[in-house]
Amino acid sequence: MADAASSVVDYFKGNIAFINIMCNMSVDCDCCAVAEDPCMKDIGILASLDPVAIDQACIDLVKKSDDKGKEHFLERVNSRHGTHTIDAAEELGVGTKEYELIVIE
Repeated sequence: MADAASSVVDYFKGNIAFINIMCNMSVDCDCCAVAEDPCMKDIGILASLDPVAIDQACIDLVKKSDDKGKEHFLERVNSRHGTHTIDAAEELGVGTKEYELIVIE
């Protein structure tokens, strides 16, 4: 996945933005035919020019959440090594896990 993301980022060479919508968060991919119901409340919408930073910010926001569904969500992420793609993308130079979170209300 990180290799594929790297190819897309390279192709668009700075002419791309990334938006992650952290709503209706389920432990299953939204591509599943029969996904589990959402287990966490909505966190918000994130935008970035760095795909690695935005994904790292999403994971960090889940970890900092006081939502009772957080443990179930993180168990699934951790049992599938879900952050490996973020690490691999950073190693490929797609972006960085460092970010500044700016909240707009």
